Amino acid sequence: MEKPRQNWAGLCNISFGFFGIQIGFALQNANMSRVFQSLGSSIDDLPALWIAAPLTGLLVQPVIGHLSDKTWLGRLGRRRPFFLAGALLAALSLVLMPQSTMLLSAAMLLWLLDASLNVAMEPFRAFVGDMLRKDQHTAGYGVQTAFIGAGAVAGSLFPYLLDHFGVSNEAPLGAIPDTVRYSFWAGGAALLGAVLWTVLTTQEYSPDQLRAFGEAEEAAVPGPDLAARSLLTALPWLVAGALVAGATRHWALKQEVYLLGGLLAGYGLATMAAILLARAGRAQSMLASIVGDFSGMPPIMRRLAVVQFFSWSALFIMWINTTPVVAQSFFGSGDPASAAYQQGANWVGVLFSVYNGVAAVAALTLLPWLSRRIGQVRTHALCLLAGALGYASFFVLRDPQHLLLSEVLVGIAWASILAMPYAILASSLPQAKLGIYMGLFNVFVVVPQLLVATVMGSIMQAWFPGEPIWTMAFAAGTLVLAAVATLRVERS
Repeated sequence: MEKPRQNWAGLCNISFGFFGIQIGFALQNANMSRVFQSLGSSIDDLPALWIAAPLTGLLVQPVIGHLSDKTWLGRLGRRRPFFLAGALLAALSLVLMPQSTMLLSAAMLLWLLDASLNVAMEPFRAFVGDMLRKDQHTAGYGVQTAFIGAGAVAGSLFPYLLDHFGVSNEAPLGAIPDTVRYSFWAGGAALLGAVLWTVLTTQEYSPDQLRAFGEAEEAAVPGPDLAARSLLTALPWLVAGALVAGATRHWALKQEVYLLGGLLAGYGLATMAAILLARAGRAQSMLASIVGDFSGMPPIMRRLAVVQFFSWSALFIMWINTTPVVAQSFFGSGDPASAAYQQGANWVGVLFSVYNGVAAVAALTLLPWLSRRIGQVRTHALCLLAGALGYASFFVLRDPQHLLLSEVLVGIAWASILAMPYAILASSLPQAKLGIYMGLFNVFVVVPQLLVATVMGSIMQAWFPGEPIWTMAFAAGTLVLAAVATLRVERS
């Protein structure tokens, strides 16, 4: 027995909530550097303030993936309770964020916002696999990517459009412009409404139905293999954490690099605890399950994880630094209190809307066309190279209007990053563990962001002080590495 085939309305209902979630991410990505600088942060401190986003994703996504695989709340199902809880908290964060008058309160609200968005977002990846037949996975993730792009366009354009209609776009240092304030409030309402649409228009398959489809088989227990492992397997992680901490102290790197060392050592300790739990007969516990599944990832997932690592390193560099780069290099001002800076920041919103709009179109047109002709793997590699060219073009263009061409190339890469790895994976992963595997795969989305947030500030301060445009060279280089790594991926 097979799942019913979804029509276009069904495909859209399944992923429409992502439209609202991406509005929240777009407002965060395009405006948080602006908010932080408006409240007194320097450019060099931006990566440390942005550390909330990857850290919350790293901690939240595997846990939510594990829990959503094992949840069933009657009519609400197993994924939709997480959509709803995350959307409510994220909407609240968006309402409170523009009320911030202190840098600390804005940073704390970013933690809450990003954690809530991750709670809502992570199960959506598994939701596509839950609801669709395998021959519809590519179409399902393509539609999801289109909604992601459309939501990001809407979120990115909010401040620009409000400025166009006469809302004040300037504020003294220590205050947030009205364009940003009203954008966050509208975004919170849109996010909650879009997620409610998916919750109310979809009905998840019950455990009995999944058994009938042959997709409710008992998840493999990692216990026996985990219990047989030596505690010494945790030693490399502990040593790596100690080396990072030692290097930070020796070379007087920025203090947030200690967090990277702490996380490496923390995973080593978690591995030791998981092994001890498995030996004690508690292999089904959350910690043992997550560590066991992480160490037992399928080979194709391991190869794609390397691709994700480099791809998302480039994206996070872009999200943190595009506002100061464009404001300083194309509008002539790095002062957040100046009108020129605020104009540059609004233009970044337009640029971000362009790359997201291109992604929405490319996901439904260019990617299917290319993949039919050269295959999914080569399509992904080619699109990543297009993105690298887009970042590199920041060094040769002088007119901010011409950056629209750069964003077209970035948009092609963004479409592929959002769709192709998941389309490749979806049919290769065991359906009973789709939530946890998607959560673990997204670790390789957030780990590079955490690395950028902890290390990039030290690199820029040491070699390119006051020249944020060089971050675009790092972004271009990491996308080239991602494209090379993609060619190692073989479709099983």
